[in-house]
Amino acid sequence: MDRAQKEQLVEDLGQIFESSGVVVVAHYEGMTVAEMQDLRASMREAGGSVRVAKNRLAKIALEGKPCASIAKYLTGMTVLAYSEDPVAAAKVVDKFAKDNDKLVILGGAMGDTALDPAGVAAVAKMPSREELIASIVGCIGAPAANIAGAIGAPASNIASILSTIEEKAA
Repeated sequence: MDRAQKEQLVEDLGQIFESSGVVVVAHYEGMTVAEMQDLRASMREAGGSVRVAKNRLAKIALEGKPCASIAKYLTGMTVLAYSEDPVAAAKVVDKFAKDNDKLVILGGAMGDTALDPAGVAAVAKMPSREELIASIVGCIGAPAANIAGAIGAPASNIASILSTIEEKAA
């Protein structure tokens, strides 16, 4: 890699660290290419990405970024998993690490909050953005359905009373 490529990589990593909702750092020593491709595919499905970068360049890119606390985890063979959704990357990496003991979660960052491996696991258990949106929409829609039912109920009650009176009169 020449100097220009390194500068471009540092700039790209800086943008990733700036815009990501969560960044997870893990050791991947001993993983096969197929296992790494599975991790990348799982992360892509969840809307995140996986990146392997030189630790020295990643540390340079972290300077002044909200997630600078992850610099201490950048030793050895590390992989960076990140996503804009604050929990997507943590969910995928946590699930993958449970199935594959070669992937060891070191920690991460959610904005400017540092996460240890237990913190990453806790974030992974949180509902995703889509799940939260669905529950909020459900909460908003439920009162409207109840109001529509309450408004329609008296009219149906009156109609049934009138039909009963009509039947008795006939």
